[in-house]
Amino acid sequence: MITAAGVLYILALSFLSLSASLSAHSSKCTTASENLGCFPPELQNVFFFFSLYLVSFAQGGLSPCAQAFGADQFDEEDDCERKAKSTFFNWWYFFSLGSILVPLLTLTYIQDNVGWELGFGIPAIVMCLALVLFLTGRRTYRFRVNSDGKNTFVRIDRVLVRAAKNWKAAPVAISIDEQGPHSSAQFRFLDKALLTPDGSIDETICSVKDVEYTKAILRLVPIWFSCLAYGIVYAQPSTLFTKQAATIDLHLTPSFQLPAASLQLLFLTGTVPIFLPLYDRVFVPITRAITKKPTGVSTLQRIGIGLVLSLISIMLAALVERRRLALARKYGLVDKPNTMIPMSVWWLAPQFLLSGAADVFGLVGLQEFFYDQVPGELKSIGLAMYVSILGVASLLSSFLVSAVQKLTSRNGQGGWFADNLNRAHLDYFYWLLAGLCAAEFTAFIYFTKYYVYRRRMSV
Repeated sequence: MITAAGVLYILALSFLSLSASLSAHSSKCTTASENLGCFPPELQNVFFFFSLYLVSFAQGGLSPCAQAFGADQFDEEDDCERKAKSTFFNWWYFFSLGSILVPLLTLTYIQDNVGWELGFGIPAIVMCLALVLFLTGRRTYRFRVNSDGKNTFVRIDRVLVRAAKNWKAAPVAISIDEQGPHSSAQFRFLDKALLTPDGSIDETICSVKDVEYTKAILRLVPIWFSCLAYGIVYAQPSTLFTKQAATIDLHLTPSFQLPAASLQLLFLTGTVPIFLPLYDRVFVPITRAITKKPTGVSTLQRIGIGLVLSLISIMLAALVERRRLALARKYGLVDKPNTMIPMSVWWLAPQFLLSGAADVFGLVGLQEFFYDQVPGELKSIGLAMYVSILGVASLLSSFLVSAVQKLTSRNGQGGWFADNLNRAHLDYFYWLLAGLCAAEFTAFIYFTKYYVYRRRMSV
């Protein structure tokens, strides 16, 4: 899958480069409304968006599989390697951010000053080199083997279907010896998948292992839902936080002014690589000495800390936005949206820094949790579930913005997201998100209280 997705990624990036080249040399122009505009032919537009969607499709196959495969290289039965696996997720995120910083600093310049063809072509070349490098290590990799050769999706589906068919049957009475060392008391209704029409137990169609795998997946669903609010807040630094920054004084020094879009690069993307080594080399050893756990704190505790930091960051954002609006009124700038509000950029630093700290705990914790708590054959699916939290949360964030703006802009009012940000109320929206975060954190605490960690199973 990694190889196939890598080849598809290279193809998609090459298509984007070709699309940029075709658009740059297009000579067909049409008139749009009253203004003269030059647009590429419709076929070029289709090809461009096809290339973009192909990039997303390739990334969907590459990202979770590559991360899961990297974590699979560590032996869970070895204490030293089990500790190292937790560190792996920290450094994976560290270098992932590093791979974002480099193109932000170099490729954007090339795209603006040299051409988009080269701007897309360079990532395609780099991806070729990365795929070659990945394949050179093929002889040294560890591979998980499905010993019984059965497709895990089919096995889980069969358990759900048979449990639904037998839902009226009496509870299954299985002894501990029959259940085996990996059995759990949760979702006992799934045990009915082992029953035959005459009420006897038959593992030839569904085994106890199949039932336990299904339980392991279902246990993740409440945690998934209770982290959506965190994902919504995660989407704000690159959107509304940046919109806040565009209205204030962005001078870091008297002679140097930072672009608003670069705040995320400086305060968030730039600081997470500092927080991660501190977490790995300072926080984990200290907590390990206290809790006697190899990772210092459990993955759910780590996620919980991230949720709290995320909540604090959005509350700080609301307070800072309230001050920004107060200064706009004080200096008579409410109806002057293009005039800079005399407020230092450093007021925004705490909310960005706390967002970065929340990612170190919450984001990396979610990666490790969803990898570790799924059956061996579904590690990439577990990480895909983690990625889907951010994807679904981004859609929910867009929906919330649209719905709130529609509700608050009635009767001719500008709404919470008015074009004139000095008449808008981003602070109200931030408090709404804070309320959602608090509610979901309460749900998270409730679900984690009853969560049973999956025991390591032989595959």
